[in-house]
Amino acid sequence: MKQFSLLCLSVLLLCGLNAQKKGEWTSLFDGKTLAGWRTYQHKPATSWLVSDGTLYCKGNTGAGITHADLITDAEFDSFELELEWKIAPAANSGILYRVTEEYPSSYESGPEYQLIDDEGYPGKLEAWQKTGANYAMNPPLEPAANKAGEWNQTRIIVKGNHVEHWLNNKKVAEYEFHSDAWKQQKMNGKWKNTAGYGMAAKGHIALQDHGGQAWFRNIRIRKL
Repeated sequence: MKQFSLLCLSVLLLCGLNAQKKGEWTSLFDGKTLAGWRTYQHKPATSWLVSDGTLYCKGNTGAGITHADLITDAEFDSFELELEWKIAPAANSGILYRVTEEYPSSYESGPEYQLIDDEGYPGKLEAWQKTGANYAMNPPLEPAANKAGEWNQTRIIVKGNHVEHWLNNKKVAEYEFHSDAWKQQKMNGKWKNTAGYGMAAKGHIALQDHGGQAWFRNIRIRKL
């Protein structure tokens, strides 16, 4: 019965998003259920749950946890996304967009707004790995993240080929899909052998399960 109710809520949310007019804000998370969300490629996972009004990724906090990214049922092309998030010390996560599901991992299609503990991550970080970056493509323009364990506010704007990453009211990345600069970065970087990266004009929003604890709340979107 609980699964049926969740399915009904997901269908209602998806119908609402499909009927959404440009410029109207719509909540992507009701604070109580996973309605409107599912795992990438419907993979079995036990790492996501709703806790204290947040979407909570447990990460590697116990034995037997199975992992998968969480994605929206709905797909989006041009949009403005707003949400709040925090991560545990040393954690790594991300927000991906225009994600499609023909590849083993969400990052093989969708660009990633990087979330990471810039100060406490155990490994050395390149500039393009830091919070707010368009991961492996565009380093953040300036550091703007709060300390691990503190809430941050993120805004992602995707309008046609134009993309902006905002963090705590500061613009931290800006780029154009398929521009000469973008093509050069892709060809010479991490995604040079990932043909589908950044190629979809429409796709899902994904929250990454990278094995670290992460919390998300107040998630809303509007079509542009």
